[in-house]
Amino acid sequence: MSRHTDTPLHGCTRFAGRRLHLAVCGSVACYRAADLLRQWLRLGIQVSLTVTAGARQFVSPLLFESLGAAPVYGDMFEPGQSPFAHLEPGQTAHAMAVAPASADALARLAHGSAADMLSAQALAFEGPLVLAPAMNPRMWAHPATQDNVATLTARGAHVVVPDTGGTACGDEGRGRLAPVQEIFLAVLKALSPQDM
Repeated sequence: MSRHTDTPLHGCTRFAGRRLHLAVCGSVACYRAADLLRQWLRLGIQVSLTVTAGARQFVSPLLFESLGAAPVYGDMFEPGQSPFAHLEPGQTAHAMAVAPASADALARLAHGSAADMLSAQALAFEGPLVLAPAMNPRMWAHPATQDNVATLTARGAHVVVPDTGGTACGDEGRGRLAPVQEIFLAVLKALSPQDM
């Protein structure tokens, strides 16, 4: 298959014009967000994006801008950024996804923090929320993380459960980012006006 036709649902116009806000957290897996972004854009989905401070240690916001995400947000109150950037996804997006979602992001979201751009945007967002955690297996298994996931699920968030296997740190277990296609389809379901 060519680079431009390898997206599932290639040629589908059902999602054209739908708007997604994607947040990328600090994790070795954050480079995979670029693959997700490409696939959603090929379906005509408009994607805005937030790159957390942790994610910027792995990837540059310029990567996502060059692929077509717009706007791309960084920290709160950055020069040249709207003073209401923390509210914009809630006003424009049909769904929000956090992929990868770090343990810290899950904790902030579960406790209603608004201390950074991502958590403030999520707190002001009323639509469907898809979370794709990625972290060390012991961090994923910790009762605090599991409590945060349970809280978010009870509030209606869809959690794409991490995969099992080897992680970047060398540990084995559940914690690595779920397969890209699982996250891709979970977000399409969130963006769909009806069940697929």
